[in-house]
Amino acid sequence: MGAPSSAATVSQAESSTTSFDPDALRDKYREERDKRLRDVGNEQYIEVVGEFERYVHDPYVDPIEREPLTDDVEVLIIGGGFGGLLAGARLREAGVDDIRMVEKGGDFGGTWYWNRYPGAACDVESYVYLPLLEEIGYMPKQKYSQAAEILAHSQAIGRHFDLYRNACFQTEVTEMRWDDADRRWIVGTNRGDAMRARYIVMASGPLHRPKLPGIEGITSYEGHTFHTSRWDYDYTGGGSDGDLDGLADKRVGIIGTGATAVQCVPHLGAGAKQLYVFQRTPSSIDVRDNRPTDPEWAAGLEPGWQQRRMENFNNLVSGIPESEDLVDDGWTDIIGNLLIRVRRGEGDMTPDGLMKTMELADFEKMEQIRSRVEEIVADPSTAEALKPWYRQFCKRPCFHDEYLDTFNRPNVELVDTEGRGVKRITPTGVVVERHNSAGELVEEEFEVDCLIYATGFEVGTDYTRRAGYELYGRDGVTLTEAWADGASTLHGMHSRGFPNCFIFSNVQSGFTVNFPHMLNEQSKHLAYILAEAVEREVTLIEADADAEAAWVDTIVGLSQMNLKFLESCTPGYYNNEGKPSERSVKNGSYGAGSLAFIKVLEDWRAEGSLAGLELS
Repeated sequence: MGAPSSAATVSQAESSTTSFDPDALRDKYREERDKRLRDVGNEQYIEVVGEFERYVHDPYVDPIEREPLTDDVEVLIIGGGFGGLLAGARLREAGVDDIRMVEKGGDFGGTWYWNRYPGAACDVESYVYLPLLEEIGYMPKQKYSQAAEILAHSQAIGRHFDLYRNACFQTEVTEMRWDDADRRWIVGTNRGDAMRARYIVMASGPLHRPKLPGIEGITSYEGHTFHTSRWDYDYTGGGSDGDLDGLADKRVGIIGTGATAVQCVPHLGAGAKQLYVFQRTPSSIDVRDNRPTDPEWAAGLEPGWQQRRMENFNNLVSGIPESEDLVDDGWTDIIGNLLIRVRRGEGDMTPDGLMKTMELADFEKMEQIRSRVEEIVADPSTAEALKPWYRQFCKRPCFHDEYLDTFNRPNVELVDTEGRGVKRITPTGVVVERHNSAGELVEEEFEVDCLIYATGFEVGTDYTRRAGYELYGRDGVTLTEAWADGASTLHGMHSRGFPNCFIFSNVQSGFTVNFPHMLNEQSKHLAYILAEAVEREVTLIEADADAEAAWVDTIVGLSQMNLKFLESCTPGYYNNEGKPSERSVKNGSYGAGSLAFIKVLEDWRAEGSLAGLELS
C-alpha cells in the first residue's frame, strides 16, 4: 500500500502550494525511521515456545479429553476464523458435505476468539467486515462491532452452515504429510490424531501467533504478566466493556502502542491506580465516530446490499471513483485525500509526478493527524511524543475517540523511549533509556505490579512457523524448504509439490483493507475448483511448474515500486521490521491491487479450463 516518495528536490512551486515544508518532512521521516532501525529485524521478537508457552494457553475454556482420530474426510479445513468459516460456508453451498474443521481454540472465531481484551472491536465498518450477514440474516448493532458480537456472529455462521458437525476444537495441527500412494494428507495433531483428508485448506489467518519482544531480562519479571490476546480477567476484573476493578490498587505497564493498545489503553487508564504506556513508535490516530445502527436504514436495505457495499468500499480504498461513498469512514477519507489530486489531474502526470502528488497528499493528511494530537493532548511534550512521523500506510492506521484523551488522566504516563524500545526488564519493573530535562541520556526504572504485552503477532517469519506446523509434500520436501528463497505459488493458493492443498493468506494473493472480503473471494474460488473436480472426476490438483513460475515473476515484477516505499518507512510488520528484501517481496501480495487480483480469479474461472493446474 502506498507509493514511493520522490527523491527529487521540491520545486519552489511545490512549497508554495502547501502549508508545510515537504523537504523538511522528508528529512524528519528519514530521521525517525533511522533511529528505529535494528539489524536483527524480526529476530528482535521471541517465539512463544518452551518457557514462553504459557502466553498462548487458552484461558477461556476448560480442557476436553478425547481419543485420537484416524478417520478419513474429504475436506479438512485448518482454522476456525473467518477464513475457515467462509471456506466451509462456500463449500457447503457448492454441495460438499464431508468437511472437518480443526481449530486450536475452544470454538469458532479465530482472532475474535482469542482477542477479548477490553475495548476490542473491528476497525473496518461492521456492515462490510462481518461476512455472510445476508446469508445469516443478521444486522450488527453498531457501525463498528465489539469483539463479543463478532465472536457470536462467527458461532452463528458455524451453526447456519452445519460446521460444528465433525469439528475438532482444542486441537492444534503439528504436521501434515502427503501420502502419494493413497492421494491423502495425513494430519497429525497435539492429540495424537492421524486424520486422513483428500483436500486440506490452510486458513490459519495472518495475525495468528502471538509474539513477545526479545527484551533483556524478560524472564526475570516476578509480577503478573500476560499477552493481550490471552487477557487475564481473573486478575484485572471487568470484561470486554472495561470496568477493570481488579486494577484499582495496581501499577500497570503495557508494552506496545499499535492497534490493540489503542483500544485497550483507555480502559486500563480508567481502571488502574497508575498506568505506564511504553512506546517505541506512535500510531496514527484518526476519528472513529462509532454509532448505533439506524433501524430505519437497515429495514430499507435491498437484497445484495452487503456485496455492493463491500465493493463500494473496496473501490474507494483502491482509488476507484464511486458516485457515492456508502461507508464514509476514516478509511475512505484517508485514501480519498491521498487520491483527490490524482483524480483531478493536478500537476505533473508522469509516473514520477504522480508519486510526488501522492506524497504531498499524504503529507497533508498526516499533518491533520498530528494537529489532532495537539488539539486533544494537554501536555505539550506528551503530545509531541504521540505524533507519528511517517507516511500514512507505513503502519496500519488506527481510529479511536478516547485513546489520545487517556493521556490527559493524572494516573497515566506515556513513557516514550525515543524510538529505542524498552532497554530491559527487571524482577520488579521496566527500564528505559531516554533523555532527561538536561539533555542527558539516562536510565529510568518504572516499577509495575502487572506487565501487559501488546506486541502483536508474527507476520514476517516463515509461513510454517506462523502456522505452527510443518507441511511435508511430495518426496518429503517441507514447505519451509520449498519456500526457502520466498513463496512460490499459483494465485497464492496452490504450491507445486503440495497437491490438493489450498492456502488462504496474503502471500502472493490479493490484499485489501477489508480482509474478510478477500477471504470470501478466495473461498468462492476454492468452491469453484472443488466443484469442478467432482464434475471432472478429478482426485488430484496441483500447480503446473511453468504457471507457478510465471505467477511468481508477476508478483516480483509488480512489487518493485512498493519495495521502495517500504524501505522509506519506519520499522513495523508491513516492512519486515525495517528490512524489506527480495524474499519479502516474493512473500508479498499482488501489487496491482485487490480489484485487479479479484478480476484475475474471475477471468480464470470464466475461461473454464483450470489453466495452470495439473489434474488427474
